[in-house]
Amino acid sequence: MGSAVFEIGDILGSRGSTKAKKLKKGGTLYARIQKAAPRSAGKLALRMRGIKLKNVEGMFKKSDPFYELRRTYDGPGGGSWTPVYRSKHVKNNLNPKWEPATIDVNTLCDGDLDRRLQVAIFDHEGSGKHETMGTFETTTNELLKAAGRSTFTPKKGSKSYGTISVDECKITGAESSTAATVNLAAHPPATMASAAADPSVVPMPVPMQQFNNMNLGSMPAPVAPPKKPTFVDYISGNCELSMCVAIDFTGSNGDPRRPGTLHHFSQAGQMNGYEKAITGVGSILSKYDTDQMFPVYGFGAKYDGVVRHCFQVGPEKEVHGVQGILDAYKGTFRTPLTMSGPTVFTEVISLAASQAKSRQEANPLSYTILLLLTDGAVSDVEATKQSLASISDAPLSIVIVGIGNADFSAMQFLDDFEKRSSMNRDIVQFVQFNSHEYDKTSLTRATLEEIPDQLVQFFYQRGIMPQPTGNVSTSRIAVDDYNEEADIDLSMDYQDDGEIVLDGNQPGTYIDNSYEAGTGGVHVMPPPSTQGYNPHAPSAAMVAPVPVPVPQPPQPFTFQVQVPQGVSPGMQLQVAHPQTGQMLLVPVPQGVPPGGVFMVSA
Repeated sequence: MGSAVFEIGDILGSRGSTKAKKLKKGGTLYARIQKAAPRSAGKLALRMRGIKLKNVEGMFKKSDPFYELRRTYDGPGGGSWTPVYRSKHVKNNLNPKWEPATIDVNTLCDGDLDRRLQVAIFDHEGSGKHETMGTFETTTNELLKAAGRSTFTPKKGSKSYGTISVDECKITGAESSTAATVNLAAHPPATMASAAADPSVVPMPVPMQQFNNMNLGSMPAPVAPPKKPTFVDYISGNCELSMCVAIDFTGSNGDPRRPGTLHHFSQAGQMNGYEKAITGVGSILSKYDTDQMFPVYGFGAKYDGVVRHCFQVGPEKEVHGVQGILDAYKGTFRTPLTMSGPTVFTEVISLAASQAKSRQEANPLSYTILLLLTDGAVSDVEATKQSLASISDAPLSIVIVGIGNADFSAMQFLDDFEKRSSMNRDIVQFVQFNSHEYDKTSLTRATLEEIPDQLVQFFYQRGIMPQPTGNVSTSRIAVDDYNEEADIDLSMDYQDDGEIVLDGNQPGTYIDNSYEAGTGGVHVMPPPSTQGYNPHAPSAAMVAPVPVPVPQPPQPFTFQVQVPQGVSPGMQLQVAHPQTGQMLLVPVPQGVPPGGVFMVSA
């Protein structure tokens, strides 16, 4: 009937963790994600039989009964009954004894033995248009209690359609459950005022020990603290994730007109480091941004002779999508800017924090990620530390990506800054781009691995919990059009013997993870050879594999540096790369006096 390609990040970032696509031949396919159960609830062994079921086949035939076990799912679009198990049908028998069934309890009811289930009985038809023979509702616990003791009555409307007997029902292989504990000292409770302001804010319970000496009469049992949610819980629970980007335009990036400099745009279509970082990180974060609109800032450039440490990049306050970020970045070089210095982050960080707080005032479940791209170490480390400490209470994570070959050792203070400061949470992740220049997957993993924990820690410490996800009509879910390049239709051939195989004339697909592929780099492979495989054919007749080009890193250039007067070994010199013009920080080796010469390879 058709097929479609979905990415998990796209689905999680969509309304209700549900995404939809149109199929080539008509119709719409919906894909939905929900969190798996944290432990195995075991297997349900079920054996049932029907007794004097009502015949719906006609006067001269008997029905061929089978049954389905159905459940509902929590969250948007999950309110309808969905089959999770179907038995084999028993031919011409109104007293069928169905084969024993083994069903995963998590699949059946998420381990909740009191979740409502529906058992639906059908008369099997070869056309697939099975006729109902009644339904009844129950739970796993009720099935367990009914084994060998009681029966159920399937009904169609108000009419009874016979009796269903549960001959055997038991659960085996369930993992033991351990109660979750929460350290309230590590997670201070939210104030009652904040809880009243927003229904998603859940105050921690007051310890009962405080009331030991009071005569309170009959008291209900203390309520356990809410279980700590996960990142997926927040994303699925109406958390709005926003991204903003800040780009370094200081002069140390080199002349963008010269090949090899960090802001140079290749005519051959190869991306520079800034473009790769924007594409690699932005393509992941953008999936979770609800409106796909991103503010883009610049710092370190002069306009009208004044150094600007925070200015708008692009003609609009916000741009649409990752491509909009790239277009705004490129367009900046068509404006009358002068690349200057020094490298100052404080203004960009303060602006991002202020906007993050403003968004949270409108929506308590709002969180912002600042992607900051720079070619060198920050000029004033202490001022940056103070700035980070001052905004640590903001719903903000900062990902700093170091571009180029500069010495970023001064930036390592960011990795353990939380431990050595008064900050109560880690909000910064620093990554050197060169370590991941030829592997986009590696870059996204390194830059984004801390964000889920940072987001959860921020909300949970404040008692802000994910909102319950009520059912959402499919009419509120955006439907993507059919994409001929991405949504490859894998047609099936149905053989006479009943076997189903892929149509050999259909192409396959592969995912291009290169930076230049951008987002959703799905490509079509050519169809297989019609000759087929002959194991006895000579090896010369086989098609030689096509070598896949592997990008090679640029070869380093070696040049001499003379030590000026007054500079001793161990001190750092700022020198310009002879080929690219990029400014480098190089340490003077031991044993090289003023006036001496040493070699640099970069």
